[in-house]
Amino acid sequence: MSNNNADLLQLPKFERVEDERLHRQQRLAAAFRLFAHYGFDEGVAGHITARDPEFTDHFWVNPFGMYFGHIRVSDLVLVNPQNEVVKGNKPINNAAFAIHSQIHLARPDAIAAAHAHSLYGKTFSTLGSLLDPITQDACAFYEDHALFDEYTGVVLDTEEGKRIASVLGQKKAVILQNHGLLTVGHSVDEAAWWFITMERSCQSQIMASSAGKPLLIEPETARLTQSQIGSHVAGWFSFQSLYDMIVRKQPDLLD
Repeated sequence: MSNNNADLLQLPKFERVEDERLHRQQRLAAAFRLFAHYGFDEGVAGHITARDPEFTDHFWVNPFGMYFGHIRVSDLVLVNPQNEVVKGNKPINNAAFAIHSQIHLARPDAIAAAHAHSLYGKTFSTLGSLLDPITQDACAFYEDHALFDEYTGVVLDTEEGKRIASVLGQKKAVILQNHGLLTVGHSVDEAAWWFITMERSCQSQIMASSAGKPLLIEPETARLTQSQIGSHVAGWFSFQSLYDMIVRKQPDLLD
């Protein structure tokens, strides 16, 4: 992104941990509303987590069985490393803990992680391959996503979560074969945006491949494009207009 827009790319800073916590919670609730808006809901499947800024081994997550499009800040649940709910009065999805606890443990830089059974992501995951650099948007993931090629059923064991975290490594996303997509970020905003644009990139590749043989962007150009649109700041910034849109349409999410 252009340096001429540096004044727009100012990530928020907080003097009080309470303000930072509320900010993350608001972004998290908005991310769920956006996932519902884009049709990423699939029954009770899917979860987005945000690390607590004070208790950094705890994370906020959606209540199990609650529709993404109904989630408010006050509905979010705080979970500790023992899979105990310490804030909130609703249960969580055990798969959310099995996966996200290990992602947050392995990636101290990851403030948030997002996973859902979105239509094109789960469809693309059945191909057992990475995204190709066929569009500018797909280049955000060039050499920056991985493939977890071992599906063993619903992830309920933290050992499986550890394996997913190991395959993810330091990348921004992992395709879970026969399952779906998982993205991470240095902010809730970033993780949510990577999921949204990765889902669309999966859709684009499926459509292009059904019409013919897509032309690949040359590796050098793909790497350049990745550096331009695939940074942490670029991911964060890309989410801001979506946040403004969903809050204007559904202000109750902030309750």
